[in-house]
Amino acid sequence: MGLTKAHIPLLGLSADEWGKDHLRAGKLNLVDLAGSERQSKTGATGERLKEATKINLSLSALGNVISALVDGRCKHIPYRDSKLTRLLQDSLGGNTKTLMVACLSPADNNYDETLSTLRYANRAKNIRNKPRINEDPKDALLREYQEEIKKLKAILTQQMSPSSLSVAEGPGPQEKTSSPLSSCL
Repeated sequence: MGLTKAHIPLLGLSADEWGKDHLRAGKLNLVDLAGSERQSKTGATGERLKEATKINLSLSALGNVISALVDGRCKHIPYRDSKLTRLLQDSLGGNTKTLMVACLSPADNNYDETLSTLRYANRAKNIRNKPRINEDPKDALLREYQEEIKKLKAILTQQMSPSSLSVAEGPGPQEKTSSPLSSCL
């Protein structure tokens, strides 16, 4: 039983076609909300009961944040209500890709917890993040221009190919065309 969390920084270095290095930075948050089952069923007492209560309070705060994000009309998202929601703020409503794994039990006696978990996960899947690469605006503009230049070069290459030239070159204004019928006459 317990809340297990890990914050793993991720770094990557890549070079573009001009040899300029680009550093990509990210983070991976892993949170295990183990022990979030009903306290009356576990028979927990003492420290374990306090820990389970804190986990359930964090889950409740997380549920409130998820509801506020999904609602779309809320102007205030209550990230500060728990350490868990502050930790997951970027993952929940930020510029990230987020995955939630819900563990369920097939046992009959865990039906209520399983149903509650499925409802929770269903609300969480309705969060819509729009991840994008954070980059300097000048670099973004330069990249857009380079992509536009590539497209224009491709169009020019296509128009200048020998097959398109023969189709594009028709008879000039002074040239007469002869049809098969005119040569027979």
